[in-house]
Amino acid sequence: MSLLLTYLLILLAVFLLQRKMMYFPARFSRAQQDELMADLKLQPWPPGGERRGMISQMSLGDAKGTVLVFHGNAGAALHRAYYIDALQSLGYRVIIAEYPGYGARSGSPSEAALVEDGIATAKIARQAFKEPLFLCGESLGSGVVAGIIASHEVPIKGLLLITPFDSMVRVAQHHYWFLLARWLILDKFDNVAKFRDFTGRIAVIMAGQDEVIPNRRTLALFEALPEQRKKLWRFENAGHNSLPLEPWRPWWREAMEFIDR
Repeated sequence: MSLLLTYLLILLAVFLLQRKMMYFPARFSRAQQDELMADLKLQPWPPGGERRGMISQMSLGDAKGTVLVFHGNAGAALHRAYYIDALQSLGYRVIIAEYPGYGARSGSPSEAALVEDGIATAKIARQAFKEPLFLCGESLGSGVVAGIIASHEVPIKGLLLITPFDSMVRVAQHHYWFLLARWLILDKFDNVAKFRDFTGRIAVIMAGQDEVIPNRRTLALFEALPEQRKKLWRFENAGHNSLPLEPWRPWWREAMEFIDR
């Protein structure tokens, strides 16, 4: 009985603290963020309002479109400047969105908070820059992108998904089966259901040695996507945090040409 009681207490603690186990934000003061952005030649976006993300100081007058990036569960938008380096060189304007509770933004992260905020950010981006608008979701960010798509509130031309997953329930159960994660998880991020009706093209990037998102979870999502509108880039020797993301890699151009076709 004592062992059972101890296990139940552990389950209760995990249930209450699960968002601390899912979201790992880096936090900055606004002054710290300004200094770091200046070093990276970035500026807050949108200008003059609530800081929802960041954009390059170098403007593109005749961009092919806008790519709105939603990053993974750790760090902050400041740590994803490589998206700007890679995609701006291809002629795309890039906005790296920041989540509530990350960077210098107030709030607390949850599926509902991130998706609601993501929809609002996408609406502002489309109003500011018109079409075409593309979404890029990295890991957890693929769940935010899925929520935006499922809302049907913002027209999106194409998607770039980096190490995405089918469902956070299944990912959590893989890692924490001994804690009954399937039944305890609050933020489910059911990407398969939310991407089902998307009519644009989807590029999926997978790490063959991904230790965070099991390959079968990425492949389950890919297989569920509509045929003829998807393409997979698989990097067999890469881990979750060691994908070949250097701006000169040819897959960036290949993926953007595919979803912008």
